[in-house]
Amino acid sequence: MAYETEWMRLTAEELRARAAEDALVIVPVASLEQHGPHMATGVDIILASGVAARTAAGLVDAGAKVVVTPCVWTGLAEHHMEFGGTVTLDYAGFAGVLRGIVRSAARHGFRRVMLLNGHGGNAEAVMVAASEFTIEFGIKVAAGTYWHMVPEVIAPILERQAGLMHACEAETSMMLTLHPDSVRQARLPEAHGPMSTRVEGQPPGLALRRSFRALSETGVVGDARVASAEKGERLLSAISAKLTELLLNPKLWA
Repeated sequence: MAYETEWMRLTAEELRARAAEDALVIVPVASLEQHGPHMATGVDIILASGVAARTAAGLVDAGAKVVVTPCVWTGLAEHHMEFGGTVTLDYAGFAGVLRGIVRSAARHGFRRVMLLNGHGGNAEAVMVAASEFTIEFGIKVAAGTYWHMVPEVIAPILERQAGLMHACEAETSMMLTLHPDSVRQARLPEAHGPMSTRVEGQPPGLALRRSFRALSETGVVGDARVASAEKGERLLSAISAKLTELLLNPKLWA
């Protein structure tokens, strides 16, 4: 029998055994929100789950113990609300959901958790939450947004972007690989927008949230017109391989 990594496919007894083996718990974290005229609202859920699953497979191939929870499907998406089709939480609600998941894992004996984020609006929040949970529960809780953790493997694959943006070349390509029915191919010619969420003169270190409606008429940041399933497979393989390498680092969990 193949080594099962999905929490929801394991029995309680099997999960207790994983905890005793010091298995890493990966919690995919996402959002349900608008993704331009050409993609369904579940993009971040599908991509966060897909990246988590592939990363877990890489860890298993390396001999590591791991389990992946179902995706946290909603997060902080106020900046997309004006487009419709979006569900958002406030920070207290979002952190409360994450706290309950991590607390449950800790109570069952798991000592290492990775909050693997797949939505830009959650990026700062998951890092704050992970720091709080490490202190609160006395276990190791790491957090990161997958494209922020491994930008060096993403950029060389893209033609028109320096990195992953929103409903863009990268996200659309990966969706064409994982869930092509969620991409409306006829709308791809419209699927482009500005190349940044920052205004002129605003450095990366200066945060000021704006509605995506004010930034992009289409809801896209980047250019999805050159997306392809082949590019998506390359991105998913490169991202998961690098994340596997990062999570195998024993110094991370020391």
